[in-house]
Amino acid sequence: LSYKGGGEFGPAAYPPDLLLRYLLIPYLFNISERQAQEMVSVNLLAKYFVGLGVDQPSPDHSTLTVFKKRISTLKGGNIWNRLFVRVLKEAERLGIVFGSVQIIDSTHTTANVNLSKDNERKKKGKPPHDPDAKFGVKRVTNEIKKDKQGQTTNFKNKKSIYGYKAHTSINAETKLITALTVTGANCPDGQEFIPLVKKDRKINHKIDGYTADKGYDDINNHNYCTNRKIFSAIVIKNNRKQKYWLDLKIDPIYQQLTKLRPQIEAKFGEEKQQHGFDICRYIGIKNYQIQASLTAITVNLKRMMSLTSPCLAYG
Repeated sequence: LSYKGGGEFGPAAYPPDLLLRYLLIPYLFNISERQAQEMVSVNLLAKYFVGLGVDQPSPDHSTLTVFKKRISTLKGGNIWNRLFVRVLKEAERLGIVFGSVQIIDSTHTTANVNLSKDNERKKKGKPPHDPDAKFGVKRVTNEIKKDKQGQTTNFKNKKSIYGYKAHTSINAETKLITALTVTGANCPDGQEFIPLVKKDRKINHKIDGYTADKGYDDINNHNYCTNRKIFSAIVIKNNRKQKYWLDLKIDPIYQQLTKLRPQIEAKFGEEKQQHGFDICRYIGIKNYQIQASLTAITVNLKRMMSLTSPCLAYG
């Protein structure tokens, strides 16, 4: 991670751990990297967190851009996931014990794109500003429309979004994010279930059950859990009428686990409201992976502090 010449020419390279802590500042405080430079320059607590001396200037914000590009090429481009897992290993070292139930869901992040200008670009034969961003359905609501004659019509109102999805698994006991994948907003939720379970099982070998919403109700997902002696409490769609599914719906364990799903919505709310995960910081899915990973690391570090510091503990 050293600069050209290994620091032999020009200023000495900043230590990678210092730059990583510096990179967390924009995520912790939901500010831009330029604003992070200003904060670290004047805020002694921020400077201490980053690892700078009182009289040391903060690195230029462009240093973070170079840093992200360089480490993204390490470990086959998988470095961000490795850093994410490293934080979870640190949680275990601190004595945090993961529970046996996982909750899976996805959340959308809107691409930082002006769609009107993007449409103009397309008319001129130019590529979209963010070629990896996709349109997807964010929410479907059942609504009733009444015409002038007083007749009503039931219809489904679909709210679309242009951007990406972060598919996430959290541990119900610790409320730590334990696995993460990213896709375009058009990706069906169900196809990311098994990749998330595989990642979870590398961290926690004592998983007994999973719960997720109807978007994950796929026979392959149920079978994957069953074949590994994991209870599948994925919410069953209403069109499943076979006895097996009807019996599953009234199973006490199923009913207990499905009640845990709102926990992950609270986690998504924290990511978006406190750490800016509602809007993409960067362009492209590789850079969205950086944002998703650093946002997850940020909320996990906060949660780890609350779990290991009694005075900060919360539900």
